[in-house]
Amino acid sequence: MSISKDLESETSIFKDSNVLITGGTGSIGLELTKALLKYKPKKICLFSNDENGLFEARTMFSKYSEVVYKLGDVRDPQSIERVIKDCDIVFHAAALKHVTFCEDNPYEAISTNILGTQNMINSAIKYNVQRFVFISTDKAVNPVGTMGATKLLGEKLIISAGKMVDKPIFSIVRFGNVLASRGSVILIFERQVKEGKPITVTDPEMTRFVMLPSEAAQLVLYATKLAKPGEIFVLKMKAVKIGDLAEASREFFAKFYRKDPESIKIVEIGSNPGEKIHEELMTSSEASSAVETDQFYIVNPHPERMQHSVKLLSHKGYTSNTAPLLSKNEIVSLLSQLFSCTT
Repeated sequence: MSISKDLESETSIFKDSNVLITGGTGSIGLELTKALLKYKPKKICLFSNDENGLFEARTMFSKYSEVVYKLGDVRDPQSIERVIKDCDIVFHAAALKHVTFCEDNPYEAISTNILGTQNMINSAIKYNVQRFVFISTDKAVNPVGTMGATKLLGEKLIISAGKMVDKPIFSIVRFGNVLASRGSVILIFERQVKEGKPITVTDPEMTRFVMLPSEAAQLVLYATKLAKPGEIFVLKMKAVKIGDLAEASREFFAKFYRKDPESIKIVEIGSNPGEKIHEELMTSSEASSAVETDQFYIVNPHPERMQHSVKLLSHKGYTSNTAPLLSKNEIVSLLSQLFSCTT
C-alpha cells in the first residue's frame, strides 16, 4: 500500500484539524503545506520570521482560505502563544540550518534551535496541543559542528518533554538533505552552470543522504500518524557521492541552459568547518534499540512495536557511505523530476 493510500485508509488525523508549521516559509514547511491540503485540515498556520517568505507563500497558496500567515519568532514566547492557542498538531521546522553560519554564529544557533524549541514545547503543553513533531537532521547524529549539536539538544528536549506529559505526543522525524531545498547544493550547482562558472565541490568523496521534497513531506505526515511518545522516525534514504552529484548536475543543467558541458569545470575547494565526510542518520547504539518498517527505522520504540511489528536491526548505525548510492543516471532522473523537464 502506498503512503498516500495508507494515510487515507482511515479517518485522517489531519482532517478538520488546526495545524501550525513553524519555519513555515522554508522548503519543508511549504512542502508540508502542499501535502496537508489534500487531507482537508480546518486551518494551516504558517509561522515565520521571514516577512518576504510569508508574502511569497500567500501568493503560492492564494486559492486556499484555510492557509493563514503569521509573522513571529520561536525565540519570542509571546508570539508563539498568539498562534498556538487553538492548534491540534504542530510541525516544528523552524531552525538555523546552514552549517557555516551556525559555526560562525553559535549563540544565534543556540537561541533558535535550542531555546526556541523549548519555547515551543512550553507553549504546546500549556495549550493542550495533541501532537508535536520535531523536524530533525542527520547532522544531529554524532555532531561535529554547532548546527548538529544544537539540533541534537533540540531532540533531547523533545524526548524529555515526552516523558513528562501524556499530551502532546512528542516525536521526532530525522532525515538528510532534501534536494533543491533553500540553500541546497543543487541550487548552487544550477546557478554556477547557468552563469558558466566552475562547479565548486568541497570533497568529491563526501557522501550525503538525499530525498525529493514531496517524498520527505509525505513521510513526515505518515510518521505523525504512527508516532508514539518519544519515538524518533529515521527516514530511509538513498545517498549520493558529491562528485557524482556535481557531474550529474553539470550534465543536466548544461542541457537545461543549452551550454556545452565540457566548458564547465568541476573544482575541488575543500570541506568547510563543521562538515563530515559521511553523514549519519542513526548511531549503532540507537540501532540496537530500533525496529524497521518499509519506510522508517523507529528508535526508542514502544514495547508493542518490538513484539508485533517488524524485525530488529543489527547493531550497526545508518550512514551515507553504507546506504544505497544513486548512479549518475539516477541523479539526472531525479533532477529531471525536480525541474519538471526531460533530458
